[in-house]
Amino acid sequence: MALMGQDITIVGTRRSQGGMVRSRIRVVILVMLAIFALVGFRLTQYGQVQPATTIEGRERAAIEASRPALLDRNGLELAVDIRVPSIFGEPRRIVDIEEAVTKLRSVLPELDEDALRMRLTGDKGFVWIKREVSPSVRDQIMSLGLPGIDYLTESKRFYPGGTESSHLVGTTNIDSQGISGMEKALDDTGVALLQTIGLAREQKLSPVRLSIDLRVQYAMWAELSDALTRYQAIASAGVMLNAKTGEIIGLVSLPDFDPNDPATALLEGRLNRITAGSYELGSTFKSIAFAAALDSGKVSLLDSFDASAGVRFGRFTITDFHGQNRVLTVPEIYKYSSNVGAIRMVQALGKDEYRAFLTRIGFDDILPTELPERAKTNVPAKFSEVTAATAAFGHGLSITPLHMAAAMVALVNGGNYIVPTLYPRSLEDAQATNRRVVSAETSARLRYLMRLNALDGSGTRMNKIANGYRVGGKTGTAEKVVDGRYSSEKNLNTFAAAFPIDDPQYVLLVIVDEPKAESPQAGTTAGWNAGEVVGRIIQRTAPMLGIAPNFDDSLDDLLVPPELRSSTLSASMPLG
Repeated sequence: MALMGQDITIVGTRRSQGGMVRSRIRVVILVMLAIFALVGFRLTQYGQVQPATTIEGRERAAIEASRPALLDRNGLELAVDIRVPSIFGEPRRIVDIEEAVTKLRSVLPELDEDALRMRLTGDKGFVWIKREVSPSVRDQIMSLGLPGIDYLTESKRFYPGGTESSHLVGTTNIDSQGISGMEKALDDTGVALLQTIGLAREQKLSPVRLSIDLRVQYAMWAELSDALTRYQAIASAGVMLNAKTGEIIGLVSLPDFDPNDPATALLEGRLNRITAGSYELGSTFKSIAFAAALDSGKVSLLDSFDASAGVRFGRFTITDFHGQNRVLTVPEIYKYSSNVGAIRMVQALGKDEYRAFLTRIGFDDILPTELPERAKTNVPAKFSEVTAATAAFGHGLSITPLHMAAAMVALVNGGNYIVPTLYPRSLEDAQATNRRVVSAETSARLRYLMRLNALDGSGTRMNKIANGYRVGGKTGTAEKVVDGRYSSEKNLNTFAAAFPIDDPQYVLLVIVDEPKAESPQAGTTAGWNAGEVVGRIIQRTAPMLGIAPNFDDSLDDLLVPPELRSSTLSASMPLG
């Protein structure tokens, strides 16, 4: 009986221990189920978080969008997209902020620890961590395995030519939005819209071809850069136009900037002087006054005007820089750049008719080119006798250099005004949109005067450098206004030229701001600097443009207008 009782006790103990084990197993299972339920719940929570559709105020599609490449007329690249990774964080997905901060700074030690911690804290959908990193940095960060840290691929703009086309091409900001030049013009004409709605995402847009010739652009940039040093000038600029189509072949303004570093565009003096600067252009304006007077029929090349003394207005007297102190023929007035003679011609024309001609030639309005950097002109609405007199030689009113270049195109191409463009334009399209501003006969007379000036006037130094390319042109030496008065020590010098002058294909205008004499024997007027720069640019670029030199002097005789061929004036002013 004792043994039986002992067995019963053992069995009871075993049953009690088995019940405890089962209870413990049930508790473990319940705990495990609770843990799995919690993990599942959190995973479900994370899965239900929608990816941010905007990134700090911008649509993802816009951030990942491409921009079209910009090409020159020959297909050479001016601006292209480079795809670069940018690192971002989604704070509401980050599990351990301190871990994320520590590991991110192990790869990107330049990040401020406190600022990074603050950006990663909270439930924001998206914050930038580092934009435009290298692929190797991206790979290092992705290998950290941090939840809520990822990257996307952005378009970074790259400008292979660097500074040489900066004012023309412009630049973009870090968000790949155009902020100047043709880059901004592209956005204004629809590229920004394509990016916003996602049509430019993850694909290349068709490249945009411009009218400029990168070879000419570089040659102009090199010569204008040389002018800054050679003449110790504070600025220089130039523009070349196709005289048949109005296409801009080259446009340079110095000082310039590096579009790959947009902040350099904010440095002092980085103005596009060709389109965004308005200036008194001095005696270059005489070409305009001559065209107005000759086209009116009130003045002819056979006329003469008294330039033996200055023209007096009240207590002021306007004189010539190099006065001949005698009666001058109209061609001599142009050749000697006589202020007095030009005033007499405008007086014969009439101040109101002269003012109307400036409207006809496009000097009242902003020039409607593609570049967003455009300056207003400053031409008085009505001319007094004094205003008309000073406007005869380019003082008392201001225009942009591109206004003058466009006007010179019309004066040499047969009389047709063509709005300049930075896009390729066919001859047929140009002819369909141009408008006549002077007669073909007036245009021929201006070509004669410009060639005369190159052979025997202020353009002789230019002509010597560009020998063989048959250039004609006009200088302009304008005293700058300093403290409300004209300064005799600071000039803005201009030279406007066309080549080959018997059938002009191109117009080139150059300005040199505040030049100094190159040597003790040199001068500071435009023929000594702006004229020489024009000659050097033409000498370099004419062969690129398919223009061969021609040394046949008899071609000059063909420029002499009919009225001069039978006149005694032709003997005193031959072209050949």
